[in-house]
Amino acid sequence: MNTIIIVHSYHNGSTRKIADVIGKEMNAEVKTTTAITPEEAAKYEFIGLGAGIDSGHHYSPLLDFAEAMPEASGQKTFLFSTAGIAGKEKKKLSDHKALRVILNRKGYKVLDEFSCKGFNTNSFLKYIGGMNKGRPNAEDFEAAAAFANSMKGWVE
Repeated sequence: MNTIIIVHSYHNGSTRKIADVIGKEMNAEVKTTTAITPEEAAKYEFIGLGAGIDSGHHYSPLLDFAEAMPEASGQKTFLFSTAGIAGKEKKKLSDHKALRVILNRKGYKVLDEFSCKGFNTNSFLKYIGGMNKGRPNAEDFEAAAAFANSMKGWVE
């Protein structure tokens, strides 16, 4: 099954690092929201979508990208993110809700989701050196690889 990973990585490249780990494990190409059109992305059989979390949801360029994707009929997707405060299942489900709602409404099926902490220098945090410096770290990359490997059965 051909797989594409669409990422919007804004501040420090945290989400792109996670996308690259997942892409390597899944043998999937990783593209930014500006390097592929929603119509091109929809031609893939399995689509990963990820971005940092801002105010409780994925950054708007990724949400806009999902809104522009054509209707689907159960096409498989997965979601991922990095965030200043992340990791707990309930928090991840909440942070991913807006993207999940868009995709479900358009007929895409979200099979799994991943989230980890990312280095955050938004707002006042830049004045105090940020939050989660050094994240994602080796443990996060290992978790992202395990997440990707858990999905291999769905794409083979």
